[in-house]
Amino acid sequence: VPAGNVGVVDLFGVVSENTLKSGINFVNPLARVIKFSVQTMEHKEAMQVLSREGLTIGLEISALYRLEPDSAASMYRKVGTEYSQVVLIPQFRSISRAVTASFQASALYSTEREKLGSTIQEELAMATKPRGLIIESTPLRNVALPSQLTDAIEQKQRAAQESQRMEFILTKEKQEADRKRIEAKGIADFQ
Repeated sequence: VPAGNVGVVDLFGVVSENTLKSGINFVNPLARVIKFSVQTMEHKEAMQVLSREGLTIGLEISALYRLEPDSAASMYRKVGTEYSQVVLIPQFRSISRAVTASFQASALYSTEREKLGSTIQEELAMATKPRGLIIESTPLRNVALPSQLTDAIEQKQRAAQESQRMEFILTKEKQEADRKRIEAKGIADFQ
């Protein structure tokens, strides 16, 4: 069995409960050894999801996962070798859509991106752990908001910056007025 893999022994349809670790293993010559990778794998997904407000958001997200070595025999018996297509991908899509629907689109633009990724990871891990998949992380690669929402958020940020700039100018002018008042009082006292 190569490094980073485990083997499942199938002898005429009877699957052994024990998995073979990587390295040399002795098996019945009539048995087949099905190899399962236990290395970290990535599934990338690009999808259109809805936010809490009903806005369509383009979401690019990955799932980093691996098979739990002791679950390989059970996975082979119940699902087969294409377990990522059967167990991971449908759950990943469903959970991503459900979790994103609980967030506001404007929050995903800035503050809540990390929270979205961690929530998807937690929910996906709970859904796939009983089947023997370990979810390591679900990093967000891109969140594309509708252009009108992006424009509105940028306009709001520009307005906030302009407001702060005006407050700074007013403070500066008040300080200048105070300075001139003090200077005028000093000149008046002098005269």
